[in-house]
Amino acid sequence: MAAVLSKVRSLLDMIKFAHTVFAFPFALIGAVLAARANGAAPTLAQLVWICLAMVGARSGAMGLNRLLDAHIDALNPRTATRHIPAGKVSRLEAWLFVVASFALLLVAAAQLNRLCLYLAPLAVFFLVLYSLAKRFTIYAHMILGLCLGAAPVGAWIALRGDVNVAIILLGLAVLLWVAGFDILYALQDMDFDREHGLHSIPARVGEEGAFVIVRLFHAGMIVLLLLAAPGLALGWPYLLGVAVVAAMLVYEHRLVKPGDLSKMDAAFFTMNGYISVTLFAFVLLDVALR
Repeated sequence: MAAVLSKVRSLLDMIKFAHTVFAFPFALIGAVLAARANGAAPTLAQLVWICLAMVGARSGAMGLNRLLDAHIDALNPRTATRHIPAGKVSRLEAWLFVVASFALLLVAAAQLNRLCLYLAPLAVFFLVLYSLAKRFTIYAHMILGLCLGAAPVGAWIALRGDVNVAIILLGLAVLLWVAGFDILYALQDMDFDREHGLHSIPARVGEEGAFVIVRLFHAGMIVLLLLAAPGLALGWPYLLGVAVVAAMLVYEHRLVKPGDLSKMDAAFFTMNGYISVTLFAFVLLDVALR
């Protein structure tokens, strides 16, 4: 039993399971807003299946990414100690984990509604595409953003069975946010990517150019969050939350600067977790007050 638990811990650590916090709050935002539009609170079962779908999607995508990149990770000093190249998790174990995770996504989607089930294979397609993208395009960052940007849209669909422009704007805001911080993270491997023929925005445009693009993406996120407000019937508490998120993004950009990536973990992991939770808290406050 101890060996099984140890292996489970290794698998969860391999995919950085704790970082699911980046996407969960946005899925919950979609669920809260859809519930208000419906005029009825979601059932416990609906919330559980939404959360399980999120866990399955992210776990499957991260596990597949680690599998497909294992030989690349082994060559990169920054990633050589990851679980598969270091021998902590076997390829068979990782494949079983990926299959089980995507199966969980499909089962959860089927429990929500027919549209969710029909769209689930499309979600898997983009999750797989992300793991392959850096081999042929610099736009892998945007594909990752699309995958996480689907969180609020997917939760909305789960509870309403439809989509509208406002919830898509919210999803696009998440896309730009995620793509931006993924570009920042990719700065660490800029020279390695160039040497090994891998594609990324930093490898293409350099450090200074990458920072300009990230700033534009994050400014675009704030604009899209504001544009989504009227269509989702969000008022001053939400707008206050957007202002707080904007201030947090400014602080994040002060942590990581051209020529100084020493505070990458604080910017990438800590601040991004705070940003998603903060926006969810203000959306919840808006719904509760209004």
